[in-house]
Amino acid sequence: MTHSMRTDTRTSYLNGDRDWRDTATRYALLPLRVFLGVTFVYAGLDKLTDGAFLEASGAGSIGDTMRAVRDSSAVPALVDFALKSPTGFGYAMAFGELAVGIGALLGLLTRLAAFGGALISLSLWLTVSWASDPYYYGNDLPYMFCWVPLALAGAPVLSLDAMWRDRKRQRADGF
Repeated sequence: MTHSMRTDTRTSYLNGDRDWRDTATRYALLPLRVFLGVTFVYAGLDKLTDGAFLEASGAGSIGDTMRAVRDSSAVPALVDFALKSPTGFGYAMAFGELAVGIGALLGLLTRLAAFGGALISLSLWLTVSWASDPYYYGNDLPYMFCWVPLALAGAPVLSLDAMWRDRKRQRADGF
C-alpha cells in the first residue's frame, strides 16, 4: 500500500478567498449559539411566567423542588443556600437564564454569557439532576458541555462582539 501526499491546497481566509469548508468552519458554532440562546431565554421566561414556580412552597414551586432534591444532590450546601430565599433564588435563576440566552443570541459578551450558562448548568447538575441514573438521563451536564465551545471561541460571526471587533480594527487601521 502506498501513501501519497495531498496535493490540493486550501486558501486561507486571511486573504479573502474562502471555500465552503472555510465558511462552514466560520459558522460552525452558530447553530449551537442559537439553540442555547433560544433554550435559555425560553427557560427564563417560563420561570417568570409560571405563578407556582416563584413561590417558596407549594406544588411546582422552586422551594419544594429544592427541598425534594436536597438530600440527593452532590452539594447540599448549594441547595441550603438557595433555600434561604427560594423566591429570590428563583428570580436570580430566571434572570440569569434570560441574560445568558440574550447574550448568546445577540453575540453580546458571548464568552461571558457562555461561562454564565455553563455555571448555571453545572449548578443544576450538581443539585437537581445529580441523582439521574444513569447520569446521561439528566440534561444539565450536556448543556454545560455545550456552553464550553462558546466560552472558548466566542461568537466570531453574526454577533455584536464581531461587529465591535471589526469597528475597533477599522479604527486601528485608520478608517
